Amino acid sequence: MIELANDVVSRAIRRGAADAECTVVEGEEFSASVRLGEVETVKEAGSKRIGLRVLVGRRSGSSYTSDFSRSGIETLVDSAIALARITSEDPCAGLPDAAELGASGCDSGLYYDDVVGLAALEKIDLARRAERAALETDSRIGNSEGGGFESSWSRRAFANSRGFQGEYRRSSCSLYAVPVARDAGQMERDYWYSLSRSLARLDPPEMVGRIAAERALRRLGAVKIETKRVPVVFEPRTARTLLDNLFEAVSGDSIYRQASFLAGKLGETVAAPGVTVVDDGTMPGGFGTSPFDDEGAPTRRTVVIRGGVLENYLLNTYTARKLGMKTTGNAARSLAGNPGIGRGNFYLEPGVYRPEEIIASIDEGFLVTELIGFGVNLVTGDYSRGASGLWIRKGKPAFPVHEVTVAGNLGQMLQDIEMAGSDLEFRGPVAAPTIKIREMTVGGR
Repeated sequence: MIELANDVVSRAIRRGAADAECTVVEGEEFSASVRLGEVETVKEAGSKRIGLRVLVGRRSGSSYTSDFSRSGIETLVDSAIALARITSEDPCAGLPDAAELGASGCDSGLYYDDVVGLAALEKIDLARRAERAALETDSRIGNSEGGGFESSWSRRAFANSRGFQGEYRRSSCSLYAVPVARDAGQMERDYWYSLSRSLARLDPPEMVGRIAAERALRRLGAVKIETKRVPVVFEPRTARTLLDNLFEAVSGDSIYRQASFLAGKLGETVAAPGVTVVDDGTMPGGFGTSPFDDEGAPTRRTVVIRGGVLENYLLNTYTARKLGMKTTGNAARSLAGNPGIGRGNFYLEPGVYRPEEIIASIDEGFLVTELIGFGVNLVTGDYSRGASGLWIRKGKPAFPVHEVTVAGNLGQMLQDIEMAGSDLEFRGPVAAPTIKIREMTVGGR
């Protein structure tokens, strides 16, 4: 794959490109879903593709193909160069400087043979066991939206005309269950899942099913409440979505376009003193880990917010040039097109409080267990999303709540983080512990 990537780059240079970069990807994916013990869908697919980006002066063009024949590669090169010649010049376009290229060397823990070697029937059996465990948890769990197992592996090679070349492999597998609870004519659903690079580190299917069932059961009897301003607690699954919003707000694309409430605020206090947010693309085995980004710059650990102070944005080469800065190794893209901004392992550092202690600190408030919709304005920071969860009374969960909204402003929410839990756990590239926000509007009837 490296030889192929280098060959494509050489062909592009011979055809008139000033610079070129090529990505070659191959991999396989599998998914199976079951419902009430019966197999509903099974998918198994493999693919291999080549992507090329060229620079003709300050004009860029790209193309991709799954045709690895000689004629297919020639068409790939010709198409990319033809597109570059008709695009507009951009003074910030171009590959990273040679001094910015390299690999972090951290590709350990990204690939495991046990994911690749597991037979399809065994994968389906894991999905069945997760769903069955959920159905057997309680007599009120009488139905299911299913259980499932997914796995994939990939190999990625990258080379450019400035001397960089590298490749790495990744694997992943996941298991989930979505039970439906019913009582007194009311039905509620919830889900739980496990995600890992290695099959050996995946949670047992019985645990996944039981937790999913318990989460569905605790939603039974949910009621609406009157609109109030109260402390709000986000459990890790929902707190992660706040980190997703924050990532978009510190992305170089949003910053140079002035489309973020954090634009122009480097060095300013933007969060509570206890808040530190990190993007780390070097974490061994992380879901956002890779030895280099999609431009060939080494991934790294970047502290975005330290002790409440905004220290860094997340940048690729283009956005760094737009802002007069240096790339942070966060370039990401599909095979074709110009790079965007991608996360490494993006997380809020944990605090010292157990989740039970955070809840116990609240006389009356709301624990958010699910969020619905996308009511977030990154330009202003205004935040409003549908939610369900548990009402907190005298330091304990009192009853389930549904059909409410939680509203505030992301900037103020960051300033109002009063407590962070010790329960940080990565179930993907974005992670956060339980967090308590001093006050938000919980809108009900």
